[in-house]
Amino acid sequence: MKQILGAFFGVALILGLAAVVSPRTALQTEPESHVQWVAKSLARMQTIKVGMSRADLLEVFMAEGGLSTPLRRTFVYRDCPQFKVDVEFTAVGRAMRDREGRVTSIEDDRDVIKTISRPYIAQVVID
Repeated sequence: MKQILGAFFGVALILGLAAVVSPRTALQTEPESHVQWVAKSLARMQTIKVGMSRADLLEVFMAEGGLSTPLRRTFVYRDCPQFKVDVEFTAVGRAMRDREGRVTSIEDDRDVIKTISRPYIAQVVID
């Protein structure tokens, strides 16, 4: 009987320790996977450089809502819209301004990235 009780308490002790250790292990590995995902995503975002085309940019990012012009716009990372970049373009195949001096309302996949900000985090804008 003492052996059965001893075995029972031994199993209970092992299960109790497993319950205490498992959450710690989960907490240690889960943030590591988040960190790895962010690092991988940041590396992908940073592949977009000045001189590349709007089409290149649109493989990694998509246009965000809010106020913009065809030559200046905020884009969000396709896998997480809280990651953003602000981009200015040089128009290709058309004038950058109309006769009245306004920025043209046409976007073209051939437009060239003139400036691109560092990726940053901000709330999603929807309109």
